[in-house]
Parts: sequence; C-alpha cells; structure tokens
Amino acid sequence: MTDLARPDDDRGCLRAVLALPFGVLTLIAAYFCWTAISIRPYGSWDDDAYAGIALSCAVTIAAAGSLAALWLLPSVRRVIGWVWVAPALALGIAAAVRWGISG
Repeated sequence: MTDLARPDDDRGCLRAVLALPFGVLTLIAAYFCWTAISIRPYGSWDDDAYAGIALSCAVTIAAAGSLAALWLLPSVRRVIGWVWVAPALALGIAAAVRWGISG
C-alpha cells in the first residue's frame, strides 16, 4: 500500500510540462552537432567553414549546458531522471571533441 501515489501528487503533469524544454533543447543540440560534424573545410584557408564549425559547436555546448543546468534544480531532478539529460550531454561532448579537432 505504500507505493500508491497520493491524490495531490503532480509529478506526471510536471514531467509532461518539463518534457517540452528538455525535448527542444535536445533537438537544438542534435541539429547543431550534426551541422558541426557535417561541415567540411576545403582547406586550411577556409576560415568561414572553421567559423561555422566553432559556432555550431558553441551552440551545441550551450544547449547541452543549459539543459544540464535546468536538470540540476532539485525540483526538476526529483521529477526528471538523468536519462533525459544523457543524450544532450553526449552531443555536447561530441561537439567539444569536434571543436578541439577542428583547430
């Protein structure tokens, strides 16, 4: 009988509300990480391509970082598990590696 939810428990509703920013930030991180990985400079002189890679990586890391900062709030952490944050953090790590490799 202890596993029954109280009638005033609103975790399901809060999870549904928080799914929107978590989903949007993960999609933003995924798009810009894909952009950073798919940009290929023509040579060492192609400064525009390197700037695009740096910008895409910065946006990916910013989206992943803001998602992690949102998740660190105790009220959010109580409702949303770490599984919701793991894809964005993996994308942020991939973008950081790409940014480091691109020079």
